[in-house]
Amino acid sequence: MNKSLTREEMRELDRRTIEKYKIPGIILMENAGRNVAEEVIKMINNPEEVKVAVLCGKGNNGGDGFVVARHLHNHGISVCVFLITRISDILKDGDVSTNLHILLNMKIPVIETYDIKGVNNIIKELNNYNLLVDALFGTGLSGDVREPFKTLINGVNNLNKPVVSVDIPSGLDCNTGKILGTAIKATKTVTFAAPKKGFYSEDGPHYTGEILVTDISIPKHLLI
Repeated sequence: MNKSLTREEMRELDRRTIEKYKIPGIILMENAGRNVAEEVIKMINNPEEVKVAVLCGKGNNGGDGFVVARHLHNHGISVCVFLITRISDILKDGDVSTNLHILLNMKIPVIETYDIKGVNNIIKELNNYNLLVDALFGTGLSGDVREPFKTLINGVNNLNKPVVSVDIPSGLDCNTGKILGTAIKATKTVTFAAPKKGFYSEDGPHYTGEILVTDISIPKHLLI
């Protein structure tokens, strides 16, 4: 498939996959996170010498990030999740909650913060990591990035470390390619099912890095 999709078109694809074809959202999330993890692993020469930080928000993109962390951990890679919300706000129900529960049960480090002071501490800590995974915001973001995410994204960009974005660089508008106040400058963007319109417009080409389109089990004929 060569055509690119808007956020509304992607949302409809997800809806039809889940409701009509009865493919649970958690399977889509598992496939998405595993795909990203596989691409991260390809970037690592010596797994025992590398530390990976996964930056997660509270939405489904963050849930994908939890899956990424689990697969990296299972491949013997040192990984830590930095969650920009309270753990208790997620541990209720839904696919994101399920994947966070799994991380906690596996004793994979999850550090929560929700203010600028905490984010500034995270930015300092990220100096100790070799590679970062951006799972803060997905394609649904349409308004300007707010604090403390704005400070975090600017801090990550200033670190000049390799960053793999999950589906879309956080802060990039999926439809227009405009920067929503600030955005992650990705080394690689692992996107799902199809490219997104914003990758090829406005600032998109300067922020996506290498784009990899991966299959997450959305029925093929829906993509035609």
